[in-house]
Amino acid sequence: MTILSIIKDVSTVIGLTVPTAVFSSTDREHVELQSLANEMAQRIAFDTRDWTKLKTLATFTGDGVSLGFNLPADYKRMLKKARIWPSASPYAPYTHYPDSDQWLGLTVQNFATLVGAWTIIGEQVQIKPAVANLTTAQFYYLTDKIVKDAGGTPKTAFTADDDVFRLEERVLKLGMIWQWKANKGQAYSEDMATYEDALAVSAGADQGSNILVVGRGRMPVNAEFAFPGVITP
Repeated sequence: MTILSIIKDVSTVIGLTVPTAVFSSTDREHVELQSLANEMAQRIAFDTRDWTKLKTLATFTGDGVSLGFNLPADYKRMLKKARIWPSASPYAPYTHYPDSDQWLGLTVQNFATLVGAWTIIGEQVQIKPAVANLTTAQFYYLTDKIVKDAGGTPKTAFTADDDVFRLEERVLKLGMIWQWKANKGQAYSEDMATYEDALAVSAGADQGSNILVVGRGRMPVNAEFAFPGVITP
């Protein structure tokens, strides 16, 4: 379903004339719908969960010297449970230091025995000690390309009527409906509840089953594996 089709469905609910074109129009209501579509798409994509369709693998290859690696061009944010895994020690992910003062302390105090640590400073992932030559460090992140054009090329926002949302279109439609009504001072609580229910269902389907069957036993899907001889930070 194209964004124009979604906006047509939205228009029938919010009381607007169904448009034949939106992103080529300069009518005030059409410009508002453009902005609302992009705002709601951003919220759905990045404010709720780590959607499977948006997860992207990044790979840094070390040279034994460099401590900083540029974030991918389409980087939006790390996953909510982000880990960086080195090929040189595949059973022990790097330790994350989100506090910049603590990271600076590691640098100033020159911890020579540091096993492996990372943080994000500016537009780079910083890793200590340097990733060994020709070994890799990998992690998943969320891409900012949440839309596809008519040819299937990912892009960051809706800019044309035939663009397509990469996530659940019904959720986007319902989100636009309640937010439009809220913006216009209309009653919207029931519409918002419908949207939130649809978002929860879509998120549940994206996550998959909550139980993994392993032989005769069962374990939660978010359980951590313990590796012999490895201390989890």
